[in-house]
Amino acid sequence: MSLRAHIPNAITSLNLLCGVVGVVFALGGRPDLAFCLMLAAGLFDFCDGLAARLLNAHSPIGGELDSMADMVSFGVLPSIMLYACMRDLGCAPLLCFIPLLLAVFSGIRLAKFNVDERQHTSFLGLPTPSSAIICGSLAAFCHACPGSGLAGICGQWFVIPLLTVVLCALLVSEVPMFSFKTDRSGASLFQNMKRTAILCVSAIIIIIVIVLGLHWTIVPLAIISSYVIENLLFAVFGAK
Repeated sequence: MSLRAHIPNAITSLNLLCGVVGVVFALGGRPDLAFCLMLAAGLFDFCDGLAARLLNAHSPIGGELDSMADMVSFGVLPSIMLYACMRDLGCAPLLCFIPLLLAVFSGIRLAKFNVDERQHTSFLGLPTPSSAIICGSLAAFCHACPGSGLAGICGQWFVIPLLTVVLCALLVSEVPMFSFKTDRSGASLFQNMKRTAILCVSAIIIIIVIVLGLHWTIVPLAIISSYVIENLLFAVFGAK
């Protein structure tokens, strides 16, 4: 096997490494660094697939390694970050373990995705990276701005456990979630409208954060939350 064939797997391994080191930082009281590593893992997760397509270097082991890396970076890491966040906010010790359920449901989500032929250009259920970014950005923001109203809300004993239950349900649900991937036939006009809408919302969020001088970690939290809400609205009102 040529060296070129190993490049995508090497990139996937960097995704896995970011997830493992992120767990260390999360448990060490540095959710800010853990979140940066989560974002880096997301970048490597995007690049490994891109490299595999460009180099025509797809392999069975690559697919398995990708799922394992995603399980750590987008399943275990965000659950640990929420656990540490609740611990640092002074929540009851037993309640702090509830966010660890995210790792379990993320594993189920990844296993379903691997065998579901319907999810090539869109998703059924919340993608694990989206769930992870919500958790990671929330934990990082609460760490950076402990006196903020959001941190105060998250300090309530039921808030993060409730968020955990909602995310777990979304991960294994059949709710249609659009992606930015397209097949050769292209996307429908309605799909393009949904993508354009979230891009416009993202731009507005970034402008508001800059103008108000808010901490940057609120940006991914707001954008991914908007993505989830938009998909739920389309699902509820029967938009196809």
